[in-house]
Amino acid sequence: MSAGALPPLIEAQLSYVVKHSSPAIRVDQIWSGGKNTTHCDRFTLLIPFCLDFIRWDVIYNAHSPFAAPDIIFGAEDEGFEPLSVYCEGEGEAWSKSSLSNWNSRDPSKLLSLIHELRDIYKSYQRTRVGELDDDRLKFEISTIVSREEIEVCVVTGPERPEEVKFSVPLLDVDLNKLLHNFPWRHQQKIHVQVVFPVCRKYSAPSAPRIKLVSSPDLKTLFSVDDVKLPQWLDGMCMAEYLPILEDDLKVQIVEAIASVGARRRFIEALAPIFGRPLEADQVFCRRASVLAISGIVSVLVHFHLPTQFPKQQPVLVMQSCQHFTQGVPIMSPPVSDYPWSPRWEPSQMVERIFDFLVDECSNFKMQCTAAI
Repeated sequence: MSAGALPPLIEAQLSYVVKHSSPAIRVDQIWSGGKNTTHCDRFTLLIPFCLDFIRWDVIYNAHSPFAAPDIIFGAEDEGFEPLSVYCEGEGEAWSKSSLSNWNSRDPSKLLSLIHELRDIYKSYQRTRVGELDDDRLKFEISTIVSREEIEVCVVTGPERPEEVKFSVPLLDVDLNKLLHNFPWRHQQKIHVQVVFPVCRKYSAPSAPRIKLVSSPDLKTLFSVDDVKLPQWLDGMCMAEYLPILEDDLKVQIVEAIASVGARRRFIEALAPIFGRPLEADQVFCRRASVLAISGIVSVLVHFHLPTQFPKQQPVLVMQSCQHFTQGVPIMSPPVSDYPWSPRWEPSQMVERIFDFLVDECSNFKMQCTAAI
């Protein structure tokens, strides 16, 4: 059901959350608490935490839209009682809370409440980890406590072993400044997620699972999926591992920036051979399209340049200008089996591709003719 079915005051609160939350909070579902009402008044939010999401239900009353909502937390967080934090503050904490100063006409109030509860939840999860009977995990937390924006949580399930998940921001540099030539709308970040099994004193500790996660926009320039992670050695802790990982990442980011220049020179080298590209990505230089004519055959050739260019060669896709099936141009499968060397000059790369396409375009024309 759409957010338009919410009463105006509640809809304004939810719209503000969606537009202004960072990292982005998503809406999972919207529904009504009553059978005989024309408005919905509750919804589920997916709130980023520890490089995953926690699900909280926000419960309003459509008949009393001026009242503050109730928040229902996940079943796995039965011990999370944020109101006790306000009580422990002896009135001062409560007086500063969003609930005590609730104003339904202020659309920012719900987001302020979510941020407030999320901060309390972050402390709650750190306390849970500290209460585990695992000296290794206590040591891990003590060695990286000085790092900012660390998040940690206990992961449990009926059919899975108990684990502790860490989310740690990497690189003590401003990526937006390092990548100042690129049009980032948001702060670019890389995090590492480290998942430790909870080990009792009678069991030997095993290596954690490690995964890199980056801002979505950053993948256009640099894919963390391509990073080869350093080996986690026996007896190693995160305080030892993270500097090694960060040094590797800095080198690879510098290489990724250099790759943009190499891709740009390749695209510029297309013009003398194929003619000026019909379209090209002028920022990250990840794609370009040219018109290849062989006899009476006209074919669009789309170049898809990988982030690790020129170590990895471009992928080519041919598109017929004259053959269609159900109104859609016929296109070839991706092609990467052609002569290539990352040591060639851009002009030689393009010349070899041109020579390859002379025969390939003719073969593609025969395939197109047979397909219609």
